[in-house]
Amino acid sequence: MIALKRFAVITASDSGFAGEREDISGPEAIRMMEAFGYQNIAYQMLPDDKEVLTKAMREIADSGVADLILTTGGTGFSVRDCTPEATKAVIEREVPGIPEAMRWFSLGFTKRAMLSRGMAGIRGNTLIVNLPGSPKAVKECLEYIQDSLDHGLEILLAEASNCAR
Repeated sequence: MIALKRFAVITASDSGFAGEREDISGPEAIRMMEAFGYQNIAYQMLPDDKEVLTKAMREIADSGVADLILTTGGTGFSVRDCTPEATKAVIEREVPGIPEAMRWFSLGFTKRAMLSRGMAGIRGNTLIVNLPGSPKAVKECLEYIQDSLDHGLEILLAEASNCAR
């Protein structure tokens, strides 16, 4: 069992990046993950720009500093919402069950959960998960998927350490 998993949070928001809106979702994800025993190694507020988001995710995953990257925001229908496309450009293997489970669970709170385009996948030894932009949805989704995240990361990290031998 891996003792302390490391995570990074990226919030995608044009208005947040411009300093016009305070980010509440990213800090909520950090608070929750730290309460679950994870170590935060990075937090970034970035614009809704596919190339910028892709570069940030790629750099974090390829550097090996984080086992998990959580993104918040940018998963809706706005023309600027591009987090799923940025994630898809970065990952090597999709993990469709995580966003499917989050959407299914969130439908119990709001029918609008079906409008989320979030995705998840693996790049190297890093799992990337797109969370919604609402702090309430971030909390609900992380509470729901936390046990499975732990288990999936234990498998991913154990496999990585076995391959290094």
